[in-house]
Amino acid sequence: MDNMETSREIARALIQIGSVGFRVKEPITFASGILGPVYVDNRRFPFHPAEWRKVIEGFAELIKKEGLKPDVVAGVEAAGIPHSAALGFHMATPSVFIRKKPKDHGTKKRVEGGDVTGMNVLLIEDLVTTGGSSLAAVGALRDEGATVTDAMVIVTYDFPESAEAFANEKVRLHSLTSFPVILEEARAMEKISDAEVDAILAWTKDPHNWTPPA
Repeated sequence: MDNMETSREIARALIQIGSVGFRVKEPITFASGILGPVYVDNRRFPFHPAEWRKVIEGFAELIKKEGLKPDVVAGVEAAGIPHSAALGFHMATPSVFIRKKPKDHGTKKRVEGGDVTGMNVLLIEDLVTTGGSSLAAVGALRDEGATVTDAMVIVTYDFPESAEAFANEKVRLHSLTSFPVILEEARAMEKISDAEVDAILAWTKDPHNWTPPA
């Protein structure tokens, strides 16, 4: 299966299990502060194992195609953890997870599960908007002595600022699918109108200054 076929299959799976919501008339606010006419909830995948298998196998196939050889896979708290853990199990590769901030008790560590010193770690995320949380996790791993050159995500919104942010940190971002592909599949499945597609595409081009259509 080629990359585009995989991308479309994952996009269709997201739509079929209800992970994608279109909110052009009632936008939501993301954690980054961006007002958005859509949402993607990858946390629904474990409830749908047949579709989730496509994600985990898609990650494994992409790792092979890119020639990556991670010593460890790492998931970002909290939505990235199920996918990194399942991928680690599938590939018989150790997995860890990264807290968003250190605990205020115990060992106060951010990287949990094992020692990543000197390890080549592949970061696994569920969704990338601006890239802030992912790159904070990369920083935490590097602080623990890990080498991080690549990250993989189920869905990226393809914002230019996220591409720039990853490039600045010298991290290559690989995605199973992107929101433009999800839009194409949603339109083909008659889940969204042409007007809604146009409004959402306008948002992807300038998310910080987008306003809902009247």
